[in-house]
Amino acid sequence: MTTPSTVSSTRRWSIVVGAALVVLGLDQLTKAWAVDRLKDQLPIDVVWTLRFNYAENTGMAFSTGSGAGRWISLVVLAIVVALVLLARSVRSTAALVLIGVVIGGAFGNLFDRIFRAQAGFLSGAVVDWIDVQWWPIFNIADAAVVVGGILIAIFLLREPVEDEPVPAGAEPDTEPVSTDWAGGDAGVRPSSEDTTGTGEPGAR
Repeated sequence: MTTPSTVSSTRRWSIVVGAALVVLGLDQLTKAWAVDRLKDQLPIDVVWTLRFNYAENTGMAFSTGSGAGRWISLVVLAIVVALVLLARSVRSTAALVLIGVVIGGAFGNLFDRIFRAQAGFLSGAVVDWIDVQWWPIFNIADAAVVVGGILIAIFLLREPVEDEPVPAGAEPDTEPVSTDWAGGDAGVRPSSEDTTGTGEPGAR
């Protein structure tokens, strides 16, 4: 009997899309807040080294690769396609949630490049606002992509691979060797059988 998938197809995509929309919405809301409250303002100290500090990034995650936004966006789209294909075969609900989280984060920064563009398509700067002062300034989308990607890799490494089930009542591929040498002419006779024609067993 074949083991059914953990989630149905409808539920699978509901999980992925739902998680992606939550991350995307949270990312865009916090970026709108950062633009309104932090842009052209002094950083807001929160706790220890954490502070909220406005920055714009035309590169990739964590304020690196400045000016490469268009190329990075194409890479992001390729990653999203790969994740969608991966989601089709993943059985773990937790892994599906993480795939949605990464997709949501990827689209969060992609939306910035599209809707904040001022010098052509995908030229917009990504809004970064989380500053721990010992790491490049980042945002919710960056955190979702990096942390979610690491956890997806861990889940895929730990997820067991199912063996193909054997149908009920199936016979083994190999047949046992007959040990009955007394009757019939089937089977191979033992090496001690008379091979000299004298009626006596052959010498050992």
